[in-house]
Amino acid sequence: MKMWIMGLWAIVGASAIAQVKIVNPIRGWRVGTGETNVVQEVNYPASSVNMVGQNNSSQQIRGEIKSNAKSPKPLTLVVNGLDMPLRPDGNPFARPYIFGKGSNSVEVRDGKFKHSVQFYETNTSLTPTRLRILLSWDTDGTDLDLHLVTPDGEHCFYGNRRLASGTALDIDVTTGYGPEIISVPSPRNGTYLIYVNYYGSGESRKDLTTAKISIVSQAGTPDEKIEASLVPMRAPGDLMLVKSFHYP
Repeated sequence: MKMWIMGLWAIVGASAIAQVKIVNPIRGWRVGTGETNVVQEVNYPASSVNMVGQNNSSQQIRGEIKSNAKSPKPLTLVVNGLDMPLRPDGNPFARPYIFGKGSNSVEVRDGKFKHSVQFYETNTSLTPTRLRILLSWDTDGTDLDLHLVTPDGEHCFYGNRRLASGTALDIDVTTGYGPEIISVPSPRNGTYLIYVNYYGSGESRKDLTTAKISIVSQAGTPDEKIEASLVPMRAPGDLMLVKSFHYP
């Protein structure tokens, strides 16, 4: 058994363990650009969770996964304590993510093995994301959609992915597990409504899938709070109000 974490490759003798390399971000100190472009241009339905085109490199996570398992289980991507599933059959993979100033961490977990990068963002002019809503689910070949209604009545979802306030849905995922993330850089005070729509599933999939909704409020501050809920979605067509909360 060999592990070389410093090189960011983790190679373990057991065939069930994936080989993971985090390409971006890299360790150390950096100065990211203030330009934010996290919305992937895509026509519904999306074909992949991975980003396409040229996006701001300081606002993305990229890496590679190699696995010789016939039916690899999803890995876990953890960004600053926020966990989300990561498909193991994509090589390479890419996710948009708006990092704030200060210390940031990115991990890929495969069972008890962890492959991680920690870096310090020195650009103090970056606009932080104060509120994030993340949706993931536990079955492949399943399409759940995240919807957010803001206090002023704006509706962010796959058909309206960038709002005038700067709120944006990063990627519309239809291939299973998610995640879908809505980022709110300047949340208005008031009541937010989170809905999940069970859009559909493959013919071979069971109907029941469990949605996980994570809310990160006051992100990047000493008052940061992460709240997670599990909600069963029983059949395609279901639309459920999964959370109503007040910000701040």
